Amino acid sequence: MAASVLALAVAAPALADNPVPEGVTLSEDQHYTFWLLDAIKSMDPQVNTDVEGSDILRQLFEGLYNEDGEGNIVPGVALEHAVSEDQKTYTFTLRDDARWSNGDPVTADDFVYAWRRLADPATASEYAWYMELMQVENAPEVIAGDMPPEELGVRAVDDHTLEVTIGTPLPYFPQMLVHASTFPVHAATIEEHGDAWTRPENMVGNGAYKLDEHILGERVEMSPSETYWDAENVVLDRLTALTINDVNLGLTRYLAGELDRVDVPAGQYPRLAEEYPDQATSTPYSCSYIYMLNVGDQGPEALDDVRVRKAMSYGIDRDIIVERILQGGQRPSYNWTHWATAGFEVPEIDYAGWDQSRRMEEARTLMEEAGYGPDNPVALTLNYNTSEDHKKIAIAVSQMLKPLGFDITLNNMEWKVHTDRMQAQDFEMARYAWCGDYNEASTYLDLFTSYSGHNNGEFFNEDYDRIMKESKTAEDPQPLYQEAEEILAAEMPVIPIYHYAQVDMVAEDIRGLPTQNVMQTWYAKDMYRVAE
Repeated sequence: MAASVLALAVAAPALADNPVPEGVTLSEDQHYTFWLLDAIKSMDPQVNTDVEGSDILRQLFEGLYNEDGEGNIVPGVALEHAVSEDQKTYTFTLRDDARWSNGDPVTADDFVYAWRRLADPATASEYAWYMELMQVENAPEVIAGDMPPEELGVRAVDDHTLEVTIGTPLPYFPQMLVHASTFPVHAATIEEHGDAWTRPENMVGNGAYKLDEHILGERVEMSPSETYWDAENVVLDRLTALTINDVNLGLTRYLAGELDRVDVPAGQYPRLAEEYPDQATSTPYSCSYIYMLNVGDQGPEALDDVRVRKAMSYGIDRDIIVERILQGGQRPSYNWTHWATAGFEVPEIDYAGWDQSRRMEEARTLMEEAGYGPDNPVALTLNYNTSEDHKKIAIAVSQMLKPLGFDITLNNMEWKVHTDRMQAQDFEMARYAWCGDYNEASTYLDLFTSYSGHNNGEFFNEDYDRIMKESKTAEDPQPLYQEAEEILAAEMPVIPIYHYAQVDMVAEDIRGLPTQNVMQTWYAKDMYRVAE
């Protein structure tokens, strides 16, 4: 099959350079300690679903491509790729010096094994649908169990050549390959140890770091892998992730010198930016904060009425949440897709242009029409995972909605319990956030298709499915993305609250964290500490 030039230029040479600029003096201390809000549910690339889990996996494993500080793809295990004339067959050339931490070579078969494992129903991965989003040939049939995993459109031409066939041309396909679910895994290790393969004593990875210790809900320890292809340019010699469920305690421990990076608690950024101008940072971050509503068969009857759902959304004053509670550069949201997503234009949504007094007026009318109000309230339980910030927002929202006739009970739980209950549709309304898997609007909008692995509120809409399927073959999908957003605004299966900013305290001597990448994808191998 004839091949064209590279479909997407890779933004770096095949061999990486030392991340430390000439003339910079390094600190003798190259230990980096960072904060995690929640316990890492899984160290398995094909099973993990969490952003914090992906941050860890990105150090322990390496996929075909990585991202640089501006979000461009750069070589990982793949040096380059060619694409066929019909834009449906990608051929990746893999580096011949990639090694697993046990010394075995990383080959194309390792990617084939991982991708088949992701799509295989036996794995029961919530990210199996990612193979379908990538349009990998036969992915829907494999995921449904109608075809064996061996029929998935991925094959090893030889040890260092991987071929992927997709059903529909996707211009952003290479960008999707930085996601942790596409990382290779070591088949022999998994087959020997089963679910225990992710324990530190068993794990075999191919990333710049190896797992030394994992105490669930407490800490993760990592050290450089001697077998990593670019080990000589890895500077940080120890990584520690500490799980601290209390954001205020996290800040306290940062200020005490126990952490090098921590999220800024709600409302504290203005003060910290004034007191610590070289440490407090706020940059756009491709994540959206919402309340997901259970509109499926297990959801409460009141949420079957779109008037009730709209009244809830109208009743939430997002300006108060962003300007008085968060105060960190976040933006109020009335749509799902993050405003800074590449190529995306936020559509005009009617209630976004109203002032809050009009929203409340419209909300009261909708509640009256639905037969509810202060004298006949809608009783709902709002689940949220442990975080003082989530709690503050939930309390504020419950008070905002009370005058409309909503009686909201707040229910706090640990992250694993929270997500497990959402996946089982065992909730009424729940705090939820989604961070883009790649920098294109479909990473958000595909979530609410009927075939999504994360549509926990069970919003199913034939027009929405049709629009998103059409977007895969559209020359310009942006108008279709706006149509999809308009359906979400009309049906309100979720309540948008705000679009994220990455609001951090970062130690002054830390370098190499991305500042221009809206995905905020970071790699410890690109980081270092400078001498004070």
